[in-house]
Amino acid sequence: MKIVCVGRNYQKHIEELGNETPKEIVFFLKPDSAILRNGEDFYYPDFSKKIDYECEIVVKINRLGKCIPSDYAKNYYDEIALGLDLTLRDKQQIAKEKGLPWTLSKGFDYSAPISHFFSLKNMDKNIQDINFQLKKNDVIVQQANTNQMINTVDKIIEYVSKYMTLKIGDLIFTGTPSGVGEIEIGDRLEGFLEGEKVLVCNIK
Repeated sequence: MKIVCVGRNYQKHIEELGNETPKEIVFFLKPDSAILRNGEDFYYPDFSKKIDYECEIVVKINRLGKCIPSDYAKNYYDEIALGLDLTLRDKQQIAKEKGLPWTLSKGFDYSAPISHFFSLKNMDKNIQDINFQLKKNDVIVQQANTNQMINTVDKIIEYVSKYMTLKIGDLIFTGTPSGVGEIEIGDRLEGFLEGEKVLVCNIK
């Protein structure tokens, strides 16, 4: 199982970090060891001094696929979750300045807290019309709807599958909206899908 993460997919997030809007979809990978199950604590590692949260809708692939046209992409998923892409922002900045890969800053152990998965059919929701929210210590810090994505889920699947085969169980983190920020020991992160709390992560 691989974790595909899309970057720069919400315009206001691009602007808040002072980045350029990409002409093509930007994605990177996390290993499966990055997964942190819902309710498990995240222990702040000693190799970073600045870790940011990024709340995202996560799509689970349910069929083997290569070069999937966007018109057929909806046949390759039927469940979503809410996830956090935790980022070693200090390490990432160094990598950017030196033109090096981001792997270290994105793929470290437990950098992908994730909720349980929910059936889109049972939710009776269109993948491109889902509200999600993140609270830090009971304060809303991120709030968006998937209709604000620059690239839709189906376009992401089309693009990624052109370069690498998607397999059953692969996860796609679809990008984060504005409001990303730093976590500290003692923080409590809570994620919501359509107003329902589905993700809890305490920072230890």
